[in-house]
Amino acid sequence: MDNLQDIFKKMIELMGFDDFSVSYDQEGNRLLVFINDALISEKNLPSFINNFDYLAKVIAQKNNIESIFVDVNNYRKKREGLILELARAAARKSVAEKKEISLPPMNAYERRLVHVDLASRPDIKTESSGEGSSRCIVIKPIENNFL
Repeated sequence: MDNLQDIFKKMIELMGFDDFSVSYDQEGNRLLVFINDALISEKNLPSFINNFDYLAKVIAQKNNIESIFVDVNNYRKKREGLILELARAAARKSVAEKKEISLPPMNAYERRLVHVDLASRPDIKTESSGEGSSRCIVIKPIENNFL
């Protein structure tokens, strides 16, 4: 495992980054990569993360690592917070207006976050809808027939 961490450290250094960390989560069998760099613009951040993430996953799979988590400038952490805030607001609206609410298209990881977060609410249900890059979550209120 140390060899794989060294490979990632060297790769990130060669890319010109000096503020980063690479660690291995043994319990989850996943590699964690965090990069902090003020030179990556907010506009280019999603593209950079997707490209780096793809490359990192290829390397990890070849080394029998189940998953890898890459975050740059805390972009993913901030995005997760925004997505969950949006989903919770949509759930409240769905219940109040008694109608389905569709969220914007999301990738599989983001959709899973929403499904897991809203699963504990007994007054709504969530389901994914659509195909490919237009796949989104639909939040539906559950009618209480017991009253």
